[in-house]
Amino acid sequence: MGKREKNNDEGIRVVCYNRKAAHDYTIDEVYEAGIVLSGPEVKSLRNGWASITDSYAKVKKGEIYLYNMYIKPYPYTHHVPLDPTRPRKLLLHKKEINRLIGKTEERGYTLIPIKVYFSPRGWAKVQLALAKGKRKYDKRRELKERELKRELERIKKRYG
Repeated sequence: MGKREKNNDEGIRVVCYNRKAAHDYTIDEVYEAGIVLSGPEVKSLRNGWASITDSYAKVKKGEIYLYNMYIKPYPYTHHVPLDPTRPRKLLLHKKEINRLIGKTEERGYTLIPIKVYFSPRGWAKVQLALAKGKRKYDKRRELKERELKRELERIKKRYG
């Protein structure tokens, strides 16, 4: 499912990335938000059983919710099982929420999660990006530029 990584210099442990985000969107601003989770969901996250590939965030009644984030159900839970893709509330400051509400009402802006991680204090966090969707020709241009840069690096390496 998700890729687990430990970043020792900051004490941050990454649970999963959204690799498609940088390819499909141009990222303007990045925010850090807490997630409201239940106990078994936190245990599943700590095991790395999560995916944010097709997830997105939306404003609903003045609060921000994360949709389609998959957290595999923890197998050793004895109480009522939770829906793995249920909407999860995100915790942000009121000023940040108001700013995001204003920006998402503009044409083309969306909120997408970039990564889910545990902070040094042990809290589950989401890195949320305010982004605009790329068009097909933008993606092609970016791929072409990347290939040209690689080719230039090869030539520099060869002829030095």
